[in-house]
Amino acid sequence: MQIKHYSHQNRMLVAIDCIIFGFDGLHLRLLLIKRGFEPEKGRWSLMGGFVHADESFDNAAARILKQLTSLDNVYLEQLYAFGNPHRDPVERTASITYFSLIDINQYEKQISHEYHAEWFHLKKIPSLIFDHKEMIKMAKGKLRYKAAFHPVLFELLPNKFTLPQMQNLYEDVYESVIDKRNFSRKILSTGLLIKQNHKDRESSKKGAYYYKLDKRKYMRNFNAFLNFIPNHKI
Repeated sequence: MQIKHYSHQNRMLVAIDCIIFGFDGLHLRLLLIKRGFEPEKGRWSLMGGFVHADESFDNAAARILKQLTSLDNVYLEQLYAFGNPHRDPVERTASITYFSLIDINQYEKQISHEYHAEWFHLKKIPSLIFDHKEMIKMAKGKLRYKAAFHPVLFELLPNKFTLPQMQNLYEDVYESVIDKRNFSRKILSTGLLIKQNHKDRESSKKGAYYYKLDKRKYMRNFNAFLNFIPNHKI
């Protein structure tokens, strides 16, 4: 006999919430939207939606991210499952959270205006619905941990970038001032960067050389330990 449902079990909804980080060359930012339905309609929220019956969590997260950014194949990683029984006032809803890393300058024009999306500095995040503030706090901690052991922050950088831009990114992620010479030495020692022949003349008269990521080395050495972030900052 085929069993269609488990008996005497409560049902619940499963949602996906995406914590989308971007970098504008100076600061790490977070993408938020205006919630389009009740409850809490009109308040700031993470980009989210419900999991369809025929899709996996990963596929649902990719679909929801594409709805907002029109992007495929961007960095997307499952973070945590939030399951407080009272987190959603309407119905019992568990949320599977993902964090994503994208280059703002490359993809900003593709962000959908349907959701009133806006980039926020991490120190100026507005009041959010439900437990989204807690989700962001956890994502920031995970990003710090990942960046200390893997070159994952390259996902946030444009095709060509300067070492000062890269240092700005690391300092924002770790909310800490990093010694310039020590940072440059350790970044260059990874062998992941290809120096370009031209400089960024807009930031200063002297200018800083542009670099590109050696993507083949990046994929081969993704699990290489970078070891230039103080342990107490992870």
